[in-house]
Amino acid sequence: MSIITKLSKELNIDEKRLIPTIELLDGGDSVPFISRYRKEVTGGLTDEELRNLLKRLTYLRNLEARKEEIKSLIDGQGKLTEELVAEIDAADVLSALEDIYRPYKPKRNTRGSIARERGYEVFANMIAEEKNLEDILEAIKNFKIEHPEDELEVEEILQGAKDIEAENISDSSKIREMIKKIVWRFSSLKTTKKEENHVYEMYYDFEEKIKDLKFHNTLAINRGEKDDVLKVEMVSPMDIIISNIKSTYINSHTLEELKTEIIEDSLKRLIMPSIEREIRSDLTQLAETASIELFGENLHNLLMIRPLKDKNVLALDPGIRTGTKASAVDKLGNFKEHDVLFIAGAKGDKTQVEKKLMGLIKRNDIDVIAIGNGTASREVESFVADFVRENELNVSWTIVSEAGASIYSASEEATEEFPDLDVTVRGAISIGRRLQDPLAELVKIEPKHIGVGQYQHDLNEKNLDMKLHDVVETCVNTVGVNLNTASVPLLKYVSGINNTVATNIVKYRNEVGRFNSRKDLKNIKGLGPKAFEQSAGFLRILDGEEILDSTAVHPESYEIAKKLKGTEEATEELANELGVGLFTLRDILEELKKPGRDPREDLDEVFLKSDILTIEDLKIGDVLKGTVRNVVDFGCFVDIGLHSEGLIHISNLSKGFVKHPKDIVSVGDIVNVEVISIDIKRERVGLKKLK
Repeated sequence: MSIITKLSKELNIDEKRLIPTIELLDGGDSVPFISRYRKEVTGGLTDEELRNLLKRLTYLRNLEARKEEIKSLIDGQGKLTEELVAEIDAADVLSALEDIYRPYKPKRNTRGSIARERGYEVFANMIAEEKNLEDILEAIKNFKIEHPEDELEVEEILQGAKDIEAENISDSSKIREMIKKIVWRFSSLKTTKKEENHVYEMYYDFEEKIKDLKFHNTLAINRGEKDDVLKVEMVSPMDIIISNIKSTYINSHTLEELKTEIIEDSLKRLIMPSIEREIRSDLTQLAETASIELFGENLHNLLMIRPLKDKNVLALDPGIRTGTKASAVDKLGNFKEHDVLFIAGAKGDKTQVEKKLMGLIKRNDIDVIAIGNGTASREVESFVADFVRENELNVSWTIVSEAGASIYSASEEATEEFPDLDVTVRGAISIGRRLQDPLAELVKIEPKHIGVGQYQHDLNEKNLDMKLHDVVETCVNTVGVNLNTASVPLLKYVSGINNTVATNIVKYRNEVGRFNSRKDLKNIKGLGPKAFEQSAGFLRILDGEEILDSTAVHPESYEIAKKLKGTEEATEELANELGVGLFTLRDILEELKKPGRDPREDLDEVFLKSDILTIEDLKIGDVLKGTVRNVVDFGCFVDIGLHSEGLIHISNLSKGFVKHPKDIVSVGDIVNVEVISIDIKRERVGLKKLK
């Protein structure tokens, strides 16, 4: 079966659409560009569907390349047969392919390979053919007579033959496949305590069937083992495994005892350690893939949170010893001024702090106060709540995640934008801006530092980075970018634009002035015709020479767009008349109805507060409103205004069965919850989601 046919069946995409779509991907067209502007080719495949296609296509191409490599290696040994070629061609995963190649893979200094070098394979063959033990021993004695230089005893030579057979069993792809199926079905993972560490307390005496193991269990166990806190072992039904091997390997009672010894040795010394490593690796890969997908989904939802537009923001980055850094930014995110307020701890003069805070609010006409969620955040929030209430100010506030703010504040870009400001002030500016436009600000931080995943430091870094890059790219191109205000970190995620071109765009803006037309992009060094085609539709110019430059309509469709004035409906007849695809016609009309529309405006508004809550205020049964901050395998964490976020366990997300929390909630959701448990000592609150 060809790769195209296989992909068509797996992904349910017609081959007639699949072939030209792959040609676009191979030709260097970006996923966002294909998804948005080549729907006639793909049939309307989404970014996610295209990325899945590309991922699977790459895997299958690598698989085919490995097949050809293995055929060549075996043929070089003179052992390639038609049956073997057919078996290799039929392999549909890399692990199965490697199992087929295993017997032909050169071995170095194993007990079996040493025995082969000494000429004992003939005796191993006699064992495989189930010759009488007396005949085998006699053959060994004759061998010793013919090879007096071999100083080993008869029993030692027999052991060498057994070692060869043990390796033959271990190298059998059919036996390995059979054992894997048994392990996946019946085996369990067992953990016991090696060292005290309360973080892993639930795993001190833990056992779970492999097939039932939750992804977060796998990652936690891996970390506990790495930290040398947990001892991990796989418990397998060896009686079932031995019985199954005997049924295929032993044909009579002639050498049953000897062959059983060989089976047990092969299992203990060769097969099970290898398969256990493979299964553990597979478990980890499955858990990592799921966690990376979840991280990506959380990041997508965080980046796509509705911007808080037209609000002047005072950002507070709480601190105790060095004070709370306050930075004011206007409605466009421009920095206005900063100060230090000693709110937390006993160091500050309350009257002086209140005077400073009032000055900041009045001078900058502040609408919202954004409070970072780090150390002393709740103490600062309490102060702000009292201050606003006592002074009857028309100001609200919200808690904003600080994750990654310190990394950004020390970055080259932050230094370039604010060379005269301290890193702590830059961090506060970032907190304020990420409330105004999460996407524009958070792209300045490496996605893995944003803190909306689980066990992200234990995941495959390359795979995580690739996934998160794809998510940010999708978000940036879905929303579009203001060509005259976008930063380099935002621009570099636009389809067709790399970091160098993004830098050149900003340089052009600084030296020449604003862009008045998308055509001006052709003046940018490094941005050729291909890059223009890929990027133009995602770059917006407000108040420019051409109204269509403020929309997602691609310049290649401007002539058609201008003929659609007054048109309400996209029809097949109209599409044929204009010589355009129906998908494209619909998209153009949608853009003309709401030029420059931000898709994030359809989402929930940011939850702003006007009161304060402490854990001591809570009681069982209280009904509150909160914001989902993180979604994990076992539930979600909700900010209800406490120092620590409350947990809605997966069992409390819905009355019905919930396969995964992400099916019910997303990062950024505003939810109504009921308090069902309170642990004041550990500052933990259990919640239940209400309709």
